[in-house]
Amino acid sequence: MTASITTARVARALTLAGLGIGVTASAHATEPFVVKDIRIDGLSRIEPGTVFAYLPIKQGDTFTDDKASDAIRALYATGFFSDVRIAVEGGTVVVQVQERPAIGTIDFAGIHEFDKDNLTKALKAVGLSPGLSYDKALVDKAEQELKRQYLTRGYYAAEVTTTVTPIDRNRVGLLFSVIEGPSAKIRQVNFIGTHAFSEGTLRDEMQLSTPNWFSWYTKNDLYSKEKLTGDLENVRSYYLDRGYLEFNIDSTQVSLSPDKKDMYLTVAVHEGQPYTISSINFAGNLLDREPELRKLVTIKPGQRFSAQKLKDTTKAIVDRLGEYGYAFATVNAEPQIDQAHHTVALTLQVDPSRRVYVRQVNITGNTRTRDEVIRREMRQLESSWFDSNRLALSKDRVNRLGYFTDVQVTTVPVEGTQDEVDVDVAVTEKPTGTISLGVGYGSGEGPIISAGVSQDNVFGSGNSLSLNVNTATTYRTLSVTEVDPYFTVDGIKRITDVYYRTTEPLYYSSTNDTSFRIISYGADTKFGIPFSETDMVYFGLGIEQDRLDVDSTTPQTYIDYVNDFGRVSNTVPFTIGWSRDNRDSALVPSRGYFAQANAEYGTPIGTEYYKADVQSQYYYSFARGFVLGLNLQAGYGNGLGGKPYPIFKNYYAGGIGSVRGYEPSSLGPRDASTNDPIGGSKMVVGNIELTFPLPGTGYDRTLRVFTFVDGGNVWGTEGNSTGANGLRYSYGAGLEWISPIGPLKLDLGFPIVKHAGDQYQKFQFQIGTSF
Repeated sequence: MTASITTARVARALTLAGLGIGVTASAHATEPFVVKDIRIDGLSRIEPGTVFAYLPIKQGDTFTDDKASDAIRALYATGFFSDVRIAVEGGTVVVQVQERPAIGTIDFAGIHEFDKDNLTKALKAVGLSPGLSYDKALVDKAEQELKRQYLTRGYYAAEVTTTVTPIDRNRVGLLFSVIEGPSAKIRQVNFIGTHAFSEGTLRDEMQLSTPNWFSWYTKNDLYSKEKLTGDLENVRSYYLDRGYLEFNIDSTQVSLSPDKKDMYLTVAVHEGQPYTISSINFAGNLLDREPELRKLVTIKPGQRFSAQKLKDTTKAIVDRLGEYGYAFATVNAEPQIDQAHHTVALTLQVDPSRRVYVRQVNITGNTRTRDEVIRREMRQLESSWFDSNRLALSKDRVNRLGYFTDVQVTTVPVEGTQDEVDVDVAVTEKPTGTISLGVGYGSGEGPIISAGVSQDNVFGSGNSLSLNVNTATTYRTLSVTEVDPYFTVDGIKRITDVYYRTTEPLYYSSTNDTSFRIISYGADTKFGIPFSETDMVYFGLGIEQDRLDVDSTTPQTYIDYVNDFGRVSNTVPFTIGWSRDNRDSALVPSRGYFAQANAEYGTPIGTEYYKADVQSQYYYSFARGFVLGLNLQAGYGNGLGGKPYPIFKNYYAGGIGSVRGYEPSSLGPRDASTNDPIGGSKMVVGNIELTFPLPGTGYDRTLRVFTFVDGGNVWGTEGNSTGANGLRYSYGAGLEWISPIGPLKLDLGFPIVKHAGDQYQKFQFQIGTSF
């Protein structure tokens, strides 16, 4: 006898759950009995063991209507089945199931704004992926996720439909068809209640903006809730930094046009009145250092209140206390507001907490880099007083290694003690080996092929090794360089370089019928000795051979040099140098300075000469996004032992990186017979550059425009040469972009001073330069 088991209670519960169970109600309840066997019918893809794992009825259990209800509910909860029935045949329980189809494929149609792989990952995050059981509710959820993805890009009219197509082996294919429609652009950003500042001033504090000529790059004309939240905080900070303590954003309204193409932002604000500082007092435990701490206060009585200056002050005090070992110091500013006179009295409540030692420094995440490579950069030592300044310096030094994508330094109190902390340094490593092959074009250089293999962290030792090849028309090189930053335990750096270079002056190669070139090959080793965190002194010795290949078209100056001193010159140069770098960034500096000086002496073993080079750069940020950069470099060389300065060591000027607006290397002395530039033994170049964000890009530091004024020239020994005639000056403007292939700089320069014979080049570009 076979009986189909269900109950009114089961049917009601499952109906409420919206499961749509297809079962047949029986007129009478089943009498309890002992289960002798369990059989599963209807399986094709799912293993019986999987069903038994979820089934709450086991062989030997007493079967009842309640257990039947529990079994049906449990199997439906797995999501594997679209229909579940339980029947009884004698002492055997028969579980009859109908499997849901599996998702075989997921595809998209009409997608243009997104990469399909990214959308697949988004659907996987909501639980929809090939191989899982098909669930209409989950597909609906996936549709909503796709719409949400489009909303983040401003596509408010996007429509998503799903087509389910049965395929073989009880599987279905899902096709998400998208009609993207137009993206909604921000057409207006309005402020209500502003009096102290213009709407244009406040809009400059926001990323979101109306469309402009560069919106295709910034996407700032597309509405984003996250961006709006950040913009409102920027506006709030703008007011608070100017003394408006009562400022408040009353409401924000975002409206969409009926055609879903345009968006309008309206922000209602309450400005209030600006407040002035009436007094600044200290309270709490000052450790008898009030005069020292008071010097750190950047905001003074009588000035407008500034939230940023107050924040800087409290941070400076906390950092200073941290230098004395107080790792958990706090400074709270307690304002006393006088609304009648619009003044505020500030009380800085100082709590240094307790002074602590560093028990140990723990380093994690370095699966490849040796522990000592990181530890030797730490300036916070174990078993010494905690020092926040040294801890920050340690983090900066580990970051500057370039081996990690992220460096996190935290302090953790040691359990059971009151005066000890551990310093945890967590690093995330990145690949440090690179293989590059590039083809480019340089103004004045022609096609350039470059290739290189480098490893910055060889075997996790912190050493670097590189092989580089460059095939510019006028300058070709093959070099192998090895750098050991800790040649000694004291931090002495060793740099070893082996190179082969061919220099073919640009103007001589333009005729395509000359064999004139300067070929140099050699090797050198330098040692860098650190004298402080920013200063390093270099000593080095090298050996080099220079060969001048001349012909009938070669300038007479070079021919005379070969006749007097031979075609081949050997040199053994000794170098000494010094550098200091405290810029905030070597790639996009905005403040600080860089200075270096180098001297080179050709020893009597080879060609005797000396040369000295100096360079200084200074950067000053005087407004948000505006940076003034100054650069000065000079060089001087002379021969020794009655011999002239080697012509193959000459300086050159002109072009980008020097005096823009003039042809590269065209300034200075020229050969009297051919009028070709031959360089000189003395050089001075100065640059003044004002850099600011490209209008319409906000404050993006990776894409900037600049204006400049350059000056400089090269001078040499009087003889078979003409030219020079004082300094040359130029002015112009350009674009700087930190591109995926490196810093790219485009210049449009115009000479100010012109002399007969000067050669000009208005447009120039270069990759990888600061000036």
